[in-house]
Parts: sequence; C-alpha cells; structure tokens
Amino acid sequence: MVAVALLHGPSARAQDEPALSLKPAPALREDIPAAERSQLPTFLSGDKVRGTTDIETVIEGQAQLRRGSTVIHADKLEYRQPEDLAKAKGNVRINRAGDVFEGPELELKVDSFEGSFTAPSYRFLRNDAYGDAERVDFIDNKRAVIRNATYTTCQRKPGPSWLPDWIISAASIKIDDEEEVGQATDASLRFMGVPILPVPSLSFPLSDKRKSGLLPPTIGLDNINGVELTIPYYWNIAPNRDATFFPAVMSKRGIDFGGEFRYLEKDYEGKLRANYMPSDKLRDRDRWGYALLHNGAFSTPVGPVGVNLNLNRVSDDDYWRDFSRSGSSLTQRLLANDGVLSWGYGDFSVMARALKWQTLQDVTAPITPPYDRLPQILGKYSKTNLWGGLEVAVDADYTKFQSDRVLNNQPNAQRSYVQAQLSRPWIAPGWFITPKLQLNTTQYRFDAPLLANGATSASRTVPTFSLDSGLIFERDAEYFGRKFRQTLEPRAFYVYTPFRDQSFLPNYDSGYNDFNFATIYTENAFGGNDRIADNNLLTLGASTRLLDPDTGAEAARFSVAQRLRFEDQKVTLPGTPAVSERLSDVLFGATINWVPQWSTDATVQYNPKTGRSIRSTIGGRYSPGNYRVISAAYRLQRGSSEQIDIGWQWPLNDLWGDKGVNMGAGRGEGEGRWYSVGRLNWSLKDKRLVDSVIGLEYDAGCWLGRIVFERLSTNTTSANKRVLFQLEFVGFSRLGSNALQSLKENIPRYQFLREQVTAPSRFSNYE
Repeated sequence: MVAVALLHGPSARAQDEPALSLKPAPALREDIPAAERSQLPTFLSGDKVRGTTDIETVIEGQAQLRRGSTVIHADKLEYRQPEDLAKAKGNVRINRAGDVFEGPELELKVDSFEGSFTAPSYRFLRNDAYGDAERVDFIDNKRAVIRNATYTTCQRKPGPSWLPDWIISAASIKIDDEEEVGQATDASLRFMGVPILPVPSLSFPLSDKRKSGLLPPTIGLDNINGVELTIPYYWNIAPNRDATFFPAVMSKRGIDFGGEFRYLEKDYEGKLRANYMPSDKLRDRDRWGYALLHNGAFSTPVGPVGVNLNLNRVSDDDYWRDFSRSGSSLTQRLLANDGVLSWGYGDFSVMARALKWQTLQDVTAPITPPYDRLPQILGKYSKTNLWGGLEVAVDADYTKFQSDRVLNNQPNAQRSYVQAQLSRPWIAPGWFITPKLQLNTTQYRFDAPLLANGATSASRTVPTFSLDSGLIFERDAEYFGRKFRQTLEPRAFYVYTPFRDQSFLPNYDSGYNDFNFATIYTENAFGGNDRIADNNLLTLGASTRLLDPDTGAEAARFSVAQRLRFEDQKVTLPGTPAVSERLSDVLFGATINWVPQWSTDATVQYNPKTGRSIRSTIGGRYSPGNYRVISAAYRLQRGSSEQIDIGWQWPLNDLWGDKGVNMGAGRGEGEGRWYSVGRLNWSLKDKRLVDSVIGLEYDAGCWLGRIVFERLSTNTTSANKRVLFQLEFVGFSRLGSNALQSLKENIPRYQFLREQVTAPSRFSNYE
C-alpha cells in the first residue's frame, strides 16, 4: 500500500499549528468556506501509484482519495491536480459527510464537487433514505440532480423479490442541501405496490427546515362536517415570519377558508388565526372567527412599555360547538378581548388594561356574562429590605365595570381600591416567622342607585393582621432499605380581620378561593376585591418530606392542614350563610415518586363531622420506559361531579411477549409493532362517557399508520364524533387527518414514534 499527500495552496500547515482541531458542528454537514476548502490537502493511497508530480496521479488497486469530508474509493482512480479532477472506475464509492454513492464510474472536480456518477445507488445520512438512479449530476457541494431515480426510507430485506413498502419513482430528483428540500419531477408515490399519489412535481423535506409549498392534504370524517378535505399551503415568508393557509371542503357544510400568520421580531411576537365560511349549510349563514395573540414592547423616553393583546371574536353563539377543533381559544364559550399596556421602573410598575368579553350563550346551559373592564388601571410599589428588614408593598386599582344590568341584577360601577402592606420576615435555617399588617380601602361609584336611600356611592376600609411561622427539622432515616433525609415542617398561620359589613356592596369579581394547600395559608377567603372576609382563625399544618441524601430529589411528601376558627365569618357572597364551623375540613395531601417509573398524587378534603370526603383528587402514573405510560385519576366533588380519567400509550406486542428494542426516544421500538393509545373520561354521577379518544398506531419501520376515534361532548345530550386516518412515510411526508395533533393534545406524556431529537453526525458514517 502506497500513500501520497498533495498539499493545496501556497504553504502547508504552520509548524506550531495543532495537527487536528475539533469544533462543534453548527449543522449536520461540514460547512467549510470555499477559500478554506481549497487549502485542504488531498490524500491518495492504493496498491500501485504512478504519475507526474503536480500534474497527474494514477492509482490502481484499493484506490482511495480523501479530502476533508470527501472520500472516494475505486478499483482505479486518476487524479489530475491542475484541474482538481478525479476519474474513478470499478466499484466506485464516494462518501461525502456521511452521504454515500456507489456505482461503476465517477468523474468529479473534488473542490467544487462538480461532476457526474453513472448508474449509482445512494444513501443519505440525514434521514437514511436511499435509492437507485441512471445518473447523478453533482452541481456543487450543496446541489445534485438524480435522474430516473427511486427514493425510499424502507430498509432492504433478504430475498430477491423484496420491494419496499413505499417508494417514489421520478424522472429526476433535485437535491438541495442548502434549502434542505428535494424536488421530484414526473413522480409517483407507490404504497404496497399501489400508486397513491401521481403528481407532475413533488417537493419533500430532507430535514425539519421550513419551506414554502403545499402540505400533504388531510381527510377527516365526523358527524358535524361530514367528509372534510383540507389542502394546506405553507408560505415561508422570512426566517421570522410565516403563514399557513388551510382551505377545507366539508360535504355537509361548504367551504371554510382558514389561515394563520406568525411573526417573531426582536421586541415583539405574535400569531393571528382566522377563518371564514360563507353560507354555512349547517346554520344557513356566514361564519367567521379570529384570534390574535401579541406580546412585545416599544421604547419610550421613560423606558420600554409592554404591549400584550389577546383578541378573540366569532360570528355567533354556536361557533364553539360547530368549530370545536379550530385550534385556538375560539372553541370556548367565554372569549376574551384583552389589551394591556405595562411599564415598570425599579420598585414601581403600572398597567393599563381593557377587557371585553364575548359570551356564547346556550339556552340549555346559560352563562351569566362576566364584567367588562373598560378600563382598568393598576399601580404597584414594592420594596424589600427597608429599614432593618421591613418589606413594604402598595397596590392600587381603578376599574370601570360594565355588563348587562338585567342579567347581573346590579348596577355597573367604577371601583377604586388601595391596599398597603407592611411585613418583617425573620428567616433562619431551622425556622421562620413573618408578621404582616394590611390595610384595604375601597370606593365605589355606581351608575344607578344601589341602596334604599338612593345612594350612588359606597366605601369600605378593612385592616388585617397575620402571623406566619414555621419550623424545619431534619434527620437521617431509612425506609424499606433505602436511606433518606427526612424533614418535619410544622406551620402555624394566624389571621385577624375585624368585621366590616359588606352585604350592601355589589360583587363584580370576587369568588371563594379553592380550598387547597396554596390558599389555606392566605389572609382572605375570597379572590378578587369586592369581599374581604372577617377572620379570627388559626391554621395549623405540617408536612414531611423524604429526600434523596445524594441528589436532593424528593421521593415523597405528606401534608395535613386544618383551620381553627374562633369567631363566625359573617362576610360571605350573596345568598350564602355565615361560616360558623369552628373546625374546617381537614386537608390531606400526598405525593410519592418512590421510583422514576411510578408517580402518585392525592389531595383529600375530609369533613370530620360527616366522616366523608367533600372533595378528592387521586392520580397516578406508571411509565416504565419509552412509549409505555398509563395514567389514571379519580376526581370527586361531592354533590356535583365524580369522574374517572384514564389515559395510556402502550405497545400491544407486549401482550404476546414481544418487548421490542429500546432504541431511545423518537425512534420507536422496532418495526412490525402495534401501539394502543387512548384517553377515557367517565362520569360516575351521570353514568356516561364524557370524552374519549381511542386509537391504534402501527410501526412498519419506514412508515407508520394511525387510526383514531374521537368523541368530545358539547353538552349533556350531544357530542362531536370523528374518525382520523393517517399514513406517515418516514423521512418523507404524512397523508390523511392530523391524528398526531389529537393524540398529543389529549394523552398525557404521549411520545411520537418518530421524532428526530438530535441530528446524526457525519462521524456516525465516517470512513
């Protein structure tokens, strides 16, 4: 074996330069500038080497040429240095950054990567696609044209008559590695030997890089739309802007014109989604809706001002029912149109807001519309570590509430309130204590007489004192043969708020706080600012945690808390009696993550008088590996609802002992495997299935098949039902309905069977 190194450029590597320097590759392939490529040395080797210095080198027998990321093997190789031209014959194999071409004859200008390959077979590293061709013309190091070519990602199997499950045949395939797309001309896609997509021109991605063009059509079937065909078009406007148009033909309704525009700038970003359906046969009228989400800021002489918009509007009350899968908040019955300006400097912040609701009414389940806030102005000052550790906070709010006075049965109003707060935390490694004083003063001005005396204004001032304290104990412990660092954390929280009569005041935004471990240690039983509860109560609680002594990971947490009331709570919401129970319900909580595969979480609100739980939420998850997850939850709201929620993703092959191969996330578990996926929500109170999503996935290796059945309730007597079919040709495209979106939205911790997490390195196919 003889080896020769040819150096290009005016000089060889400097003596003090390291022989090899590795740097992280910013992209899948080496992207060496042309000026640097021309300086790379060319290495030639083989059994026999002859030629003329600096003119021509001829190698016979195990010939090899290597420059940078390009390697050429052949039985015979001629290299002319002045033209930088390589001619190879006999068992020619070229590997460029992991992409491999094999055939009988090659002619190539190595530096510019310009030339042709006769009758090659090829394989791409990026998506493991391969095929055969009559000829390949290399335009440059980024572009090539493959003539009379085939293309597939189905891997070859033993047997002379084997054919791939899917294959593209085309008169020519243009490969553009810079844009990362392929363009097939006079193409035909065959699946199981049957042509399913004959097209004169077909583009397909070579990676996840965005590109303009038609997206695969989707076909759906449901009881509202009938047969639905959508042909999306994607417009890659710029690296920071794009648009998608998705017109849909619905056999029962007509044509729906939909679209989405996204933008991302230095100081702002947003998304606009809209649709318009003229003459909807379902309702015999035009239908439309839009949703705009914008977040950003603009500069002013006094600093940046934040701008946030969340605008949603639809044509009619039935929109949420008839367009239940529009992919935005337009599927809800309360649509917010919210605009916010915010500014902050140091310890000060100011916010101006305008909020207007659109309420979609249903005669079988009417909604009392919430109040619009036109406008709302908020200010906040907060200072910590002031005067020896004091903390000061002042919140101020002015809001003009507007709504239908008949439906709400109270006048509209302008409300102003100020809440001042002074606290002094003491915190040490084993304990903490925080006394706090609050003063809340509120002023109302009504647009109609509220009180019997005809008054159109009212006011209220309420002070509050609270004392929060706790201890933290630690010890080493061992349970079930496992060592832990165990904590014991008792906590006491006392609050006193004197009674101030508020029964004459309207209620615009107050409601009872949810009873949980976050709210049980707070001063006010209400959210909002129209009610401040009179309190003289002590909350006692304790929690214990089991921590891994090496990592600090929490293996388990158990908590308990209860309120002890010394006086009745007389301030309540309209229509509710005073709270006279001296002992509240007991709150129990537990979270256990003993091993990574199992996770459980439970919260129980228990009434000691009745001996029954008032509300319970118990959930668990078992996930022993990729594509194996079962989650279940039981939720009880006594007298209101009781539901069981089950979700799963699991390989069905496990049932007959085929455990598959652990190939890692995003790569499946091997071909020929079935997966069951689903989620069921069952109402024990109503004895009916509320929502359900059930499906099957099949992994054939180079293609995936999915079928999903959906049933989503719109009210107590009706539901939307649809069937989703999808074929995914790995490394090429997806055809059918968007079943993946439905599975991702509904099944907790669902994993894609094919999802490229990291791009393959060229060194994984290094020669």
